[in-house]
Amino acid sequence: MTRRELRELEQRQQAEEEQAERAAASPPEPLASPSVPAPQAEPFERLVQPAAAAAASPAGAPPPAEAPVDPFVASRVDRRADAYDEYHEPKRKRRGPWGCLIGLLIVAGLAAGAAFFLQGPITAAIDYFTPAEDYEGAGTGEVTFMIHEGDTGSDIAENLVADDVVASYDAFYDLLLAQSPEPEFQPGAYRLANQMSSQAALDALTDPANKLENTFVIPEGTALPDVLVSASEGTGIPLEELQAAAAEPPQDYGLPAEATSLEGFLFPATYTLDPGVDARGVLQTLVDRQFEALDAAGVPEADRWKTVILASIVQREAGSNQADFPKIARVFQNRLDQGINLESDATVAYGTGNLHTVWTTDEERADAGNPYNTYANPGLPVGPIGNPGDVAIAAALRPAEGTWLFFVPVNLETGETVFSTTVEEHDAAVARLQEWCAASEENAAYCE
Repeated sequence: MTRRELRELEQRQQAEEEQAERAAASPPEPLASPSVPAPQAEPFERLVQPAAAAAASPAGAPPPAEAPVDPFVASRVDRRADAYDEYHEPKRKRRGPWGCLIGLLIVAGLAAGAAFFLQGPITAAIDYFTPAEDYEGAGTGEVTFMIHEGDTGSDIAENLVADDVVASYDAFYDLLLAQSPEPEFQPGAYRLANQMSSQAALDALTDPANKLENTFVIPEGTALPDVLVSASEGTGIPLEELQAAAAEPPQDYGLPAEATSLEGFLFPATYTLDPGVDARGVLQTLVDRQFEALDAAGVPEADRWKTVILASIVQREAGSNQADFPKIARVFQNRLDQGINLESDATVAYGTGNLHTVWTTDEERADAGNPYNTYANPGLPVGPIGNPGDVAIAAALRPAEGTWLFFVPVNLETGETVFSTTVEEHDAAVARLQEWCAASEENAAYCE
């Protein structure tokens, strides 16, 4: 018997006992009369337990019919039983904390897996439907922009972004591809502005009125051969004449006795020269401008040579991240002071004839026959490895304070660089760079 059934039995027995007591206390019913009906008992008085009725009946008399259950009493009993069951209903088992945790982990795992596999398609879809970033209007200020002989539309787009003329490569290059017929660009210098829309930049580059005569730009860090190309394109002087003028003894231009070429002493800037200037006059103008910069920075004439060499290394190693120039200069100065080889990849690359990268191979770094190899040879290299600007010269003259002996960029897109004092710290930073290069094809392109 269940607890509920037992409770119901107890409640019914109690109700029946109460009813029997009330029946015993009631007066006897009068004799029935054919003409006068017997009075009806109150409903709650007609509930009779069969056992009690049998005891009250005379011997041998047939047992009275079972009295019907009073609905009032019955409903009260049922309500009590129902209330008992509701209160004592077995509680549902609650899931324990480990079950909830496992469920959450499963959901999180499924979500992470879906995100991983859908990341590529979602990113591609977003890129497809999101227009490339672009500026609006004709821009502000003035920028002298160079188009070099042999530049492709892709080269021009990259250089426009580097000079902050347009907002993104895709915005300009996609516009270029949509042109029919394709525009033709002429080498030389052009008057543009900062933050132009791609359409405004394209219109300016194809308008002959914006082409500047006898004007050219030398970016910071540009090596001697590229300087001569830009000067030729801007002035119209044949490249062969400029190369012949550059082959003259450097001391004829006023360079230090240690110099074997004009490298390092052709100041990077924008030049607009007189139409009648010859090749030698062009180069002398650039050299004189470098002397002005060295004097303005406070470099003694006796220190020009080593200052320009160190500044050229800082310029090539730091790239466009000018905030790090003094710290990079300190790394190299600390190594010089402690008799540690500079180990600059930029100097090694320059010595191999690769003027546009700082990436080198194990074989190249082991080649002591390269006079610019600062891995295999101590001290400064035999000469400058490019033409430094004002910021690099100031950094070489006044390095930052610090104990660093190493540095490595860990994000070649932003230029973020980590400076370290110990080999262990440096190795960890190199690992970060390798991870960044391997993260995507786009990143890998920076590391080539």
